[in-house]
Parts: sequence; structure tokens; C-alpha cells
Amino acid sequence: MTGPLLLGVRHHGPGSARAVRRALDETGPAAVLIEGPPEADALVPLAGEPDMRPPVALLAHVVDEPGKSAFWPFAEFSPEWVAIRWALEHKAQVRFIDLPAAHSLALRDTDGDEEVGETGEAAEQKEADSVRIDPLGVLAETAGYDDAERWWEDVVEHREGDAFAALGEAMGALRDSYGDGGHSRDLVREAYMRLQIRSAQREFGSGDEVAVVCGAWHVPALRRRTTVAADRALLKGLPKAKVDMTWVPWTHRRLARASGYGAGIESPGWYGHLFSVPDRPVERWLTKVAGLLRAEDRIVSSAHVIEAVRLAETLAVMRGRPLAGLTETIDAVRAVLCEGSDVPLALIHDRLVVGDDLGEVPQSAPAVPLQRDLTKQQRSLRLKPAALEKELDLDLRGDTDAARSRLLHRLRLLGIAWGEPARSARGSTGTFRESWRLRWEPELSVRVAEAGVWGTTVLAAATAKAESDAIGASALADVTALAEHCLLAGLADALPTVMQVLADRAALDADVGHLAQALPALVRALRYGDVRGTDTAALAGVAAGLAERVFVGLPPACAGLDADAAAALRGHVDGVHGAVALLEDAGLRDRWRAVLRTLAGRDSVAGVIRGRCARILLDEGELTDDDTARLMGLALSPGTPPGEAAAWIEGFVGGGSGGGLLLVHDERLLALVDGWLTGVSADAFTDVLPLLRRTFSAYESGVRRSLGELVRRGPGSPGSASTVGGLPPGFAADLDPARADAVLPVVRLLLGVGASAGGGDG
Repeated sequence: MTGPLLLGVRHHGPGSARAVRRALDETGPAAVLIEGPPEADALVPLAGEPDMRPPVALLAHVVDEPGKSAFWPFAEFSPEWVAIRWALEHKAQVRFIDLPAAHSLALRDTDGDEEVGETGEAAEQKEADSVRIDPLGVLAETAGYDDAERWWEDVVEHREGDAFAALGEAMGALRDSYGDGGHSRDLVREAYMRLQIRSAQREFGSGDEVAVVCGAWHVPALRRRTTVAADRALLKGLPKAKVDMTWVPWTHRRLARASGYGAGIESPGWYGHLFSVPDRPVERWLTKVAGLLRAEDRIVSSAHVIEAVRLAETLAVMRGRPLAGLTETIDAVRAVLCEGSDVPLALIHDRLVVGDDLGEVPQSAPAVPLQRDLTKQQRSLRLKPAALEKELDLDLRGDTDAARSRLLHRLRLLGIAWGEPARSARGSTGTFRESWRLRWEPELSVRVAEAGVWGTTVLAAATAKAESDAIGASALADVTALAEHCLLAGLADALPTVMQVLADRAALDADVGHLAQALPALVRALRYGDVRGTDTAALAGVAAGLAERVFVGLPPACAGLDADAAAALRGHVDGVHGAVALLEDAGLRDRWRAVLRTLAGRDSVAGVIRGRCARILLDEGELTDDDTARLMGLALSPGTPPGEAAAWIEGFVGGGSGGGLLLVHDERLLALVDGWLTGVSADAFTDVLPLLRRTFSAYESGVRRSLGELVRRGPGSPGSASTVGGLPPGFAADLDPARADAVLPVVRLLLGVGASAGGGDG
């Protein structure tokens, strides 16, 4: 039998894709064999569905271990995709002939030379990299090029005609010189391909009746004459796993080599443009660039585009290239449209050169039940997955936004990170608003398959996962965080189990640090539950009991601590204070203030904690100015070690708590700090300087400038900014009603009660 029509291609190469289509049109084969997993043969008809839009990928995963998976991506300009579409249009048979995914995924347990998501050319490229062989790089260097992409554009993309024969000959020379690079996987794959080609030739005939579309690297091996027995011997004893396969959406960004995809290309957006435009690719590309820059409010005229085209073509001539390529267009865009700046080029590279295209697959594609339920909810809530990151602001008072919030929180609990909480672009911190950053990555399809073991719907899976996580949690804080997550996700059925575990762990855990770390999340859960109308009575009881245990255990826990432990416990004090403030329990607040007074006045407590407690009491109005000055004077007295005094200052005015403004407006406290600092010995000053620098560097530049001016003049001196009667700057003996009334319109606007000006009767 004569050999089949071997079409050696570059994966995701538009020039190869056009050449494949021309070759198939000329020969009209009865069967088209494609490098890929044979398990996908049953999925080929879906490629002809109207709802199928590349980029897409074949996803194979082990049934019992969904995380063990692999992708075979296809773009509109992929030669394999063009071959599939041609065969469907001409009613030719399509078969995949690479090593089955059942073997390739099982082999990872034995040799581990591939990572998840690497298949076909990806594994091939990884093997080449491991022995420092890049076939295209070697050919480009031989031809005198320092860039393989530019060589490929010049010899394939920018020239008419087919390069199959030349590429096959070149790859044959490379295989003769480098062999298989010492990796036996290629030999196994190629043996399986040869067996499938022989089978197709027996069924459809020899010669051009069978066309094979595969990576050019494999052409010499497929052309080599071997015996059936020899090929079968290479396949004997291969491990096998049970796999499922389906189509999933893919993105141009994941086709890029920078994403880690071994067979990736530098510029999928550019290649997609070259494949799709009928003529004048440079002019059409620069028109796209101009449109993008105009959308970003940059001034770009038609004259700019015309001049950029001329410059790109001139550069191509000067560089001896048949046509202007991406390098020339980028240089022209930088010089003409961006006025020499590289800043807009980053946007052009992200949006156009790489692109954010996200493919679509038909509903009839096989999917795990969890994926179908997720797709249904995405459509009902109008949350369409997109490759481009976008901000989503939710108002939880609305039913639709509340349902969106619950879905996103449930997916996060399942490890499906489609959305991540973000700071609101509106600056809102109210509990009825949430902000998310959404971005769909193809790998999330694998995460959905993995999460399918927990249930067939998002709600059922999240509930089961929450219960399992609660039982297996190792720390009390993990359980309280999980309780908060259950309320955010609306997992009412999981709460009883989580609450039981929480109560049991809280009763047994005697570590005050663990209790203090757990309390804030528990109180946040109460607050979020109120916003969502959830019954949180059980949480309230646990939170109150937890707070009481923290109050009792905190004073002895704060004694005898080193610097690191004191800093950690200071953070817990802040967390507990914020949690108690959210609890609507006056008795708890009074008891907490009593604990703070105890800590602030106890010498055995670390300085940073004493200073922080004193500051909290001052802010709460529980300490008078005289009491504060007395505590600071004691903390900064000559008998206090300089390091401990510096730690007290850090606790009192550090940590971004507005301590700088406090010193600016209360010169008595500033004078105490200034007097202590000037009395520190030279040796001790060297020791406390890093701590003080860390404290004061957190202040805004304006606050530091004001403090410097006050210290230069001398706090409280006649030349300072103090007013008559010794009052701090900006203060007077009596209230000024006119100045107070001027603020009321802004306050009303912030509170949402109207912005009309009014008198002092509000």
C-alpha cells in the first residue's frame, strides 16, 4: 500500500491551517486522521453544532480522580480544528489516532513526566525543552534567525503555497540528528499512530484516501516503515485508567506560551487575525489597534493609521521580510500611535496580541451533573463566564444579587475560584453590598469535575463539603470561618453540623489566642446572617460564651510575652474589640472595657499591648486626657527600659490607627513622647530606632510634616500653634454653630437622607 497523505503542521499555526484546508480540498480524502485521543471520536459531531465556538478544548479526566486530567485545545486557526470542520462539511470520517487518554493519564502514575493540562504537542515541547531541543528554534537558527516566531512567519505565514514537504524533510533531518531526545513516550505514541493509520488504510484505501494531520515532529516517524509486531510490542503492558471526556470552553490567554501551555504561541490574538481576515492583514490589524486606543480615550486619527501602515511596511522592507509581521506592527504602533510610549502597548498586547476570547460549547456536550446545574444557575442569574476579568457589585437587598452572592460563595467553598471578593469600586463598606472580581479560566472545568464527588447540584455539593470540612477542621478559627462561610453561602442544612462542631471545639480549646482568633469570624457571621435574614440565634449564644472565655483568659495570657507573641496578641485584642463592638450587648461591652483597663494598667503586660489598650480606651471615651497623660508618663518614665517604652508608643500611636493625628492635636502627649525620646541614651536609641521608625513611617506624609513642625518649634511652646487657653490647634472654648451647620448637607448626603442644607436642628 502507498503511504497516506501526511500533513505535518504546527499546532495553532494559521499558515498550517490554511495549508491543511487547501490540501484537503485538492485531495478529498475519505478519512481524516488527527493527532488526539481516540476517546474523542464520539464527540466529533459536536464540533459542527452552531453553538460550538472555538477556542475550545477536549478535556479528559480519570473518573475516580477528576484532578488527574488533560486538555487538547483547539483554536479557530488550529490545523486540527480546520481538518475536523472540513471532514464534517464533506461527510468524511474523522478519527483521532494518538495514544488513548486512558493510557496517557495512567502513565503519569509511573513516570510523572507530564503535568496536568499538558498533552500532545505540550508534552512533546516539554520533552524537547528537557534536552534543550526546540525544533523550530533549531531550524530558525540554521536559517540565520534569532527568533523562531519571526522565522515561522516568514517561511509559512507570509507565503502562499504548502510547506508540508519542506517541513517534513527538515524534521526528518532533526530526528536523524537528535532522535527522540531520550524520551520513550514519543516512540509509544508514534507506534500507536502507525497502527491506527494501517487500520484506516485497510478500511478506506491507500494513498490520498487517508489524510493524517499531526505535528510536523512526528511525520518522519510515521513515514518510517516498521512491522506491526514491533509497534504492538511497544504498546504491550501499558497501564490503563477509566476516563471521561468532553468539550470545554478555552481561552486565547491559555493558548499563550506565557500561560505555561507547552504548545502555546506568543500571540494567539494576532494569529487569529491572520487566519480570519480575507486580505490586507496589516491595515486591518492597525485599524483594530486604533479602535482599542480610541476606546481608552486616546487621540488616534485615520492619518495615524495610514502613517503606521507605511512605517510597518517600510520596516519590513528594511529588514528583508516578505510582509510586515507582528514585530513591525508593534514598532509602528509604538512610534506613531503611542508616541514612543510602551504603556499603551501593554494594553494592546493584553487585549489584541493575546486576546480574551472565550469559546462556547453546546448544551448537548457531556458534562457531570454539577456542571449542568452550575450552567443552569449561571444562565438564570445572568452571570455569563468571561475570560476578561470584570468587577461585579452586588446589592444583597435584591433577590437576584443575593442569589448571585450565594452562588459565588458556594463555589469558593468548593474550590471553584470563579469569583474572588474585592474592595468595592464605590467605596461602600456596608454589609448589604459585596464586590467580586470574576474571571473564568478553563481549569475551573476540572475543579467542577472534582467537586462533583460532593453532590449533583451546587447547593448539595457545598453543603456536603462544608459538613466534611467542619468535622475535619484542625483549628477552632477554621470552624468559625466555616460558619461564616455557610451563612454567606446560604447553607442552612450545613449549619447544625458546623455549629455542633464549633460548640464542641470551643468547649475543649483553652488557648486564649485560638479563642480570640475565632471570635471575629463568628461575630461577622452574625452580622452577615442578619443581612441575609438567616436565623443566627445559635451563633449568638456561642459567640457570647466565647467572648466571656476570652475576657477571663486574656489578662494572664498577656504576661511574660516576647516581642513576636505580644505583636500577635495585640492583633487578637484589636479583633476582639471589633467583634465586641458589633455585638449588641451592653453588658459584654462593659466587661470588655474592664478587661482593657486591667491590661492597660498592669506592668507585667507587654508594652505594645498596654499601649494599644490605652489607645482603645481613649477612643472609647473611657479615659480622660489626664488619665491618658498619666499612663503615658508612667510608660515613658526613666525607670522603664527603652525597648518596652518604644513598644508602648507603637501600641498607642502605631498600626495605622490615627495615632499621628492624635499627637498633632494633643501636644501634651507629643511633649511626653518628645521628652522621652530626647532622654534616651545613645546606645538605647540605636536599639529602639527600628521600632520607632516602623511606627512613624505608617503615618501619612502630611501628618509626619505637621509632627516635624511641632517638634521643631517645641510642643506646647509659645511659638507653637496652640491657641489661647492652651487648647490644641483647631479647637475653641465654645461650639461655633455656623461652622457646624455647614457640615450638615454633606452628612445628610453620606447617610442617604437628602443633601438639602439646614440649620442646627438636625
